[in-house]
Amino acid sequence: MTIYGYARTSTVEQVAGLADQIAKLKGAGCTDQSIYQEQISSVKMEDRMEFAKVLAVLRPGDVLVFSSLSRAARSMVHMVEIESRVARAGATIRILDLAVDTATPSGRLTFNLFASIAQFERENMLERQRVGIAAAKQRGAYTGRVPTAQAKRAKVLALAAKDLTKQEIADACSIGIASVYRILKAQTS
Repeated sequence: MTIYGYARTSTVEQVAGLADQIAKLKGAGCTDQSIYQEQISSVKMEDRMEFAKVLAVLRPGDVLVFSSLSRAARSMVHMVEIESRVARAGATIRILDLAVDTATPSGRLTFNLFASIAQFERENMLERQRVGIAAAKQRGAYTGRVPTAQAKRAKVLALAAKDLTKQEIADACSIGIASVYRILKAQTS
């Protein structure tokens, strides 16, 4: 039996959050070699490469540990799919902040209840957000999200003029390479 851990933050800036998760996972019996970590949003499950790796190594009797439910999935549907996949591998899930362990019938029940509550809360938050945006639009106060890459347009163009590669520009500006391409294409259009 191996105890695997998965730690995730949504952004690179959340280094402290990642370190805190790793400390909790080690406290639960994970080793440096059995902890998979990444800094990526949970919205696109298919982009989470480290998560896919940990799911692929699970064997009967193994345990997959998360510091919290939100580190695994954003929706109840995804969390139930994850739990089902882990169960098919013969492994179980332990969620530390909820003291949930799917190795037991009561743990599975608790897991399903918390997953439902998390989904309910997320849907309520999104609805409140939509209502707030609609009210702000009605007042003329809503302008939408400021594109972060476009705010760095001048720096991108200056670095491009110095013949840096597109990847070097993206790294220097802390933006994606696709954003660099878009900015440079708009400049030539």
